[in-house]
Amino acid sequence: MSKTPLERLSDTVTESHKKIQNDFESINPVVSVTTKMRGVGIPADVMMIDCLVTKRRILIVLNDEQPDSFSYQFCMKEEDPLDQFTVLPLTDLTETLIYDWIAGYFSENKD
Repeated sequence: MSKTPLERLSDTVTESHKKIQNDFESINPVVSVTTKMRGVGIPADVMMIDCLVTKRRILIVLNDEQPDSFSYQFCMKEEDPLDQFTVLPLTDLTETLIYDWIAGYFSENKD
């Protein structure tokens, strides 16, 4: 049985998270997933990757209506996300991509 997009995303982020923790002492991402949108009729899952130090967040949305793609946005943890998300093919969602996003966006010296 093949994995769902959320299971694949979770596996990918788990591996990226391990590498980040080995390579960066100051970055310790907190990852959470919500499936609550399904309860209000929106067929999507959302993953939030947060940096508690910089207060930055990476949002990743997996929408059942777009099974071959995902949406993402770099935003701030304590602010509402913008209306615009970037959409990429699901095949682009790799450990390297997530690692690069976390390392680049969560760096303390980033303006």
